Amino acid sequence: MSTTLNGATVTGSGVPSPLAARLVPYGFARTGQILVAHQHADSIEVWISDKTSDAALAEVARNFGALTIVRVKSDELAAAINSAYARNDGSAAQVVGEVEGEVDLSRLMQDIPEVEDLLESEDDAPIIRMINALLTQAAREQASDIHIEPFENASVVRFRVDGTLRDVVRPKKALHGALISRIKIMAQLDIAEKRLPQDGRITLRVGGRPVDVRVSTLPTGHGERAVLRLLEKDAQRLNLETLGMARDTLVHFDKLIGRPHGIVLVTGPTGSGKTTTLYAAMSRLETTTTNIMTVEDPIEYDLSGIGQTQVNERIGMTFARALRSILRQDPDIIMIGEIRDLETAQIAVQASLTGHLVLATLHTNDAASAVTRLTDMGVEPYLLASSLLGVLAQRLVRQLCPVCKEARVENGVTHWHPVGCDRCGQSGYSGRRGVYELLLIDDVIRPLIHRNAADADILAAGRAQGMRTLREDGDRWIESGVSSLEEVLRVTGGD
Repeated sequence: MSTTLNGATVTGSGVPSPLAARLVPYGFARTGQILVAHQHADSIEVWISDKTSDAALAEVARNFGALTIVRVKSDELAAAINSAYARNDGSAAQVVGEVEGEVDLSRLMQDIPEVEDLLESEDDAPIIRMINALLTQAAREQASDIHIEPFENASVVRFRVDGTLRDVVRPKKALHGALISRIKIMAQLDIAEKRLPQDGRITLRVGGRPVDVRVSTLPTGHGERAVLRLLEKDAQRLNLETLGMARDTLVHFDKLIGRPHGIVLVTGPTGSGKTTTLYAAMSRLETTTTNIMTVEDPIEYDLSGIGQTQVNERIGMTFARALRSILRQDPDIIMIGEIRDLETAQIAVQASLTGHLVLATLHTNDAASAVTRLTDMGVEPYLLASSLLGVLAQRLVRQLCPVCKEARVENGVTHWHPVGCDRCGQSGYSGRRGVYELLLIDDVIRPLIHRNAADADILAAGRAQGMRTLREDGDRWIESGVSSLEEVLRVTGGD
């Protein structure tokens, strides 16, 4: 055996090869913190760190002989291991092709294996491997949802990435029932019930990252369709600056969430990032000296030092019921996942008037209309005027792909446009940033709320105090080349 132990000076041969990595199982590589990065004619290149197991290195040397050792940082090695095995885990389309070639379809309903991580389950039954490949690819591409939809002659799988849907693969129709059944087993749903909608959840790990999957099934004319929402439980990403909030808006918003009592609302349509903003806001609060409690549906991120309660409508655990119980738990700050009805709204208002800070989301198109939405629900205007501190409306705009975006000069002004490349899936966009509209309730707006003024009057008063609309806030992304004019107009509905 010949081993070159000059790892401190050896330079690795670029990006690790997924084929070389697969010379050892993923579970062994992850546990031993060792990566077979490249295979050469007379040796293999092995990446290690200060966390690498001596036993793992000895085992690799025993099996492969001559090694070239490359030392890297432990966090870089962990990321390289996940990346190398994920790339070779098989794309969804590749695995579908393999599954469709199976002759014995009875194998499709084998038991789910006991594995800790999806990347370790390469050799499982075909349908399991197909679903694992879909989940792994969706997590890698940062998809928020997976749609599995039946049609007359085929089944279609689509990912929602950066807010837009795109086709991923089209399995044969004969496989659709087995796909849905396997998903229902994983989500602990009734596989025999095909006539009624069902909801469940799956907790798993992909590439070392915990992912919570919400599953919804719905019967249609051609069979059941399933939508899986992927919620990555990574609270480290919860930062208002990285979400895209402008500096002056952040300063004002920080003052709002630092108030001792009152209501702060975050509004927008489904999928606009409202809950993530509230999580990011709570992560800025002091948890050691205050009692922060939430009521959510579902709990999307686990936050240290915060008491989080899950709504369960099936057993009568509604937002209103949970809120009434939370108020008996001596809270200082309460976060409500969504104000859906009058009872929840009234409890929120009363809590704010009795010395609690209430953070909540609401479905409205802009900040000003949040006021009329609550009064339309039945909240008394004078109570709302006394309790409401501010309303933050928001949207998410797609960022232009940094690799392929193109600058064009139009009327002496440079605008950036999407083109499309392999990195961004030919969409021209990669990732999203927020645009925000913050309405501060001051001594001018409070009387307007009290006398039940129209949205337009509240909006005009907000503009007079310096509030930027969603469309105006989007200008900073256009001017900096982060997003395109077309994208900002599409999301904000501006002219």
